[in-house]
Amino acid sequence: MIPMKQVVEHQSDVLVIGSGAAGLTLALHLAEKAQVILLSKGPLSEGSTYYAQGGIASVFDEDDTIESHVADTLIAGAGLCDKSVVTFTAENARPAMQWLIDTGVAFDKEESSDNSAQAQYHLTREGGHSHRRILHAADATGKEVQNTLQQRALEHPNIRVFEKYNAIDLITSRKLHKPGNKVLGAYVWNRQVEHVETIKARFVAIATGGSSKVYQYTSNPDIASGDGIAMAWRAGCRVANMEFNQFHPTCLYHSEARNFLLTEALRGEGAYLRRPDGSRFMPEFDERAELAPRDIVARAIDYEMKRLGVDCVYLDITHKPADFVIKHFPTIYQRCLTLGIDITTDQIPVVPAAHYTCGGVMTDLHGQTDLNGLYAIGEVAIQDFTVQTASPVTHY
Repeated sequence: MIPMKQVVEHQSDVLVIGSGAAGLTLALHLAEKAQVILLSKGPLSEGSTYYAQGGIASVFDEDDTIESHVADTLIAGAGLCDKSVVTFTAENARPAMQWLIDTGVAFDKEESSDNSAQAQYHLTREGGHSHRRILHAADATGKEVQNTLQQRALEHPNIRVFEKYNAIDLITSRKLHKPGNKVLGAYVWNRQVEHVETIKARFVAIATGGSSKVYQYTSNPDIASGDGIAMAWRAGCRVANMEFNQFHPTCLYHSEARNFLLTEALRGEGAYLRRPDGSRFMPEFDERAELAPRDIVARAIDYEMKRLGVDCVYLDITHKPADFVIKHFPTIYQRCLTLGIDITTDQIPVVPAAHYTCGGVMTDLHGQTDLNGLYAIGEVAIQDFTVQTASPVTHY
């Protein structure tokens, strides 16, 4: 057992466990009417959101449609997606993006002769999409989103941020041998003083991300260890589809790179995948070539590596103008340059790596889990219409 040095209790209307885009967004919305404690496992910015590069999909182009976005998603999901959930997500994507914009997230805009503030947003394209619908901030979209939202959270008088706290377990009425089963808060490990503290809350939201660190090679930071999924399971919630893990096709293969991602937008802007002999191979696997969905591209790369007995394949954008590459991918350009790779003239060695946990804690479309008062949002959750609980947090 972890020794209890002293009893320290905190109390709030809502406890949000996780400080990425999902947790910060929820905290900011609820803080208008409630007191919120936001728990961060490490420093506030150290989560998967911060490292996301490519961007976020939403229908902004006048030639694009919700129906097309839904159709692309269903195709990429190989018929396994719930169409009603996909439609709900696609329909609400633009309002969600507009909220980010209104909150201060600076997505890239098209260049205009008069530098007008009304310039349209620059939309890039990624695998599986039939249109350009990816809003982005160069190739550091996650960093822009994370920094903006965390600054708003730190400024908000109704949000208390607890950094370097590990959530250990959920407190429920059943565990305390009380009637019913409702979440009452959580036990947390304060790493700064090394003892357990208690946070009591009327509602708890788990926004702890996925579990890709179970794989040796992943694009995720070390904190992506599935803690929230395990806590919800122990509290009696159903968990589903954990066998589905998305592998990003292109992580940098270099002894000093660790888990550096190479955004799919590179391929969206024309980069090719090549074998060590320089030949392209994706057209042989799918008519969409480099713009096929991630699972198809990742499997093709894996197949070629095993067939040829090579350690990696190569991503090549050298045929594009250097100034174009540097402007659109400044983060990747600078990072690769420190490793002796000039992406305007050199091919980039890449391998697939675990990227996104597709399964998770089962919720309804409002994030409610099987346990009264407990919600799960973001990568930690998976939507299912059979989840029915009481006391929705939306009454705030």
